[in-house]
Amino acid sequence: MIQKIMKSALWASALIAAPAMAQDAVGTLPEANSGDSAWILTASALVLMMTLPGLALFYGGLVRAKNFLSVLVQCGAVAALASVIWIVIGYSLAFSANGNGFLGSSKNFMFNGLLGSIREGQTTGALAFALFQMTFAIITPALIIGAWVERARFGWVVAFSGLWSLLVYVPVTRWVWGNGFLAEQGVIDFAGGIVVHTTAGVSALIVALMLGKRIGFPKTLMLPHSPALTVAGAGLLWVGWFGFNGGSALAANDAAASAIINTHIGASAAALVWLLIERIKVGKATAVGFATGAVAGLATITPAAGVIGPGGAMILGILAAIICFWFVGIVKGKLKIDDSLDVFAVHGVGGILGSVLLAVFASKALGGAGYAEGTDMASQLWVQLKAVTLVAVYSAIATLIIGYVVSKLIPMRVSEDQERDGLDLSSHGERAWDLD
Repeated sequence: MIQKIMKSALWASALIAAPAMAQDAVGTLPEANSGDSAWILTASALVLMMTLPGLALFYGGLVRAKNFLSVLVQCGAVAALASVIWIVIGYSLAFSANGNGFLGSSKNFMFNGLLGSIREGQTTGALAFALFQMTFAIITPALIIGAWVERARFGWVVAFSGLWSLLVYVPVTRWVWGNGFLAEQGVIDFAGGIVVHTTAGVSALIVALMLGKRIGFPKTLMLPHSPALTVAGAGLLWVGWFGFNGGSALAANDAAASAIINTHIGASAAALVWLLIERIKVGKATAVGFATGAVAGLATITPAAGVIGPGGAMILGILAAIICFWFVGIVKGKLKIDDSLDVFAVHGVGGILGSVLLAVFASKALGGAGYAEGTDMASQLWVQLKAVTLVAVYSAIATLIIGYVVSKLIPMRVSEDQERDGLDLSSHGERAWDLD
């Protein structure tokens, strides 16, 4: 009995005072690296900041004043729901050691078995890793909010986002990051160009098509009510992205430093080029343009941040501004699709662009980290193209089915009167700004 009590006391004190630990085959207890663990916990906070409040303010400033509060509530509700799903079953289906190349198992239901364990090949505890990955599971469905602002019914938003997280985000995470079948084929997605931005961007385009245009689009001018809030939100996203990409190194080392440097230079180049394009095409460089360009650069550099050099990151940033700016005009101007806050053109196109071109800029001759043994630029490019295409098609089909099924239970859109009144009052009974 005394031995049991002493054992329990030692184990409890180890959990409180030491990093996460795991019992190995010979019975010793390897310790997680405290510096790496501290960085991952910090990075988790930075990525959560990207959604709350970064994305909320970035998107909120872009809508009309009567809909600002609704964007904040949607971002908060999606973040909360995605967190619950991730802890209950999402992490287990994405990352459990058993299962198959398409989906995991329920082994880590409710984070069971993570406390006191270390994932193979990592230096941080499994619980810290699960927390970090949860913040990615939060921001990905939240990105889609930009496609349906000002007209989607709140109940539909919540139900759709929950099912989408479980049926789109979780499986794709397994395929790419959970040692799934795409990982086995050698696909590279350092921090989410495929898992986050391709899934969310393509899904946003499908939702915008299903939901239809806002009243008055495209003839009525729908100006952002607060560019200042949008720039502030973009700033929070930019800083938070250091955790997004730098944390994906899963250690406090040169790989993390390199990813952060590439993230920063990619965003800087894209923001400057976007301003230049605006100055040439419309005569003025705008605050919203600066913010949008920076986010386009951040989305584009994400999948490549850990495998390319600063020169490649700068070129990707320049390309991000040019190509994403062009796609904004294509989607809204030529196709007349009301992807209200340009989720597909910025996040989707950016993520796809970076996911494909990393195969080029990863070359050591161009300052990158090089290729795996037996792989060259051409073969890596083919793997990236296949993965992006498969994930894009899967995301589109799954989103179409989820959106349709949910709409049979909860209508997708608010009424015309509610849309004209604004979602702040009609959906939530409150106003963001009391100007009386």
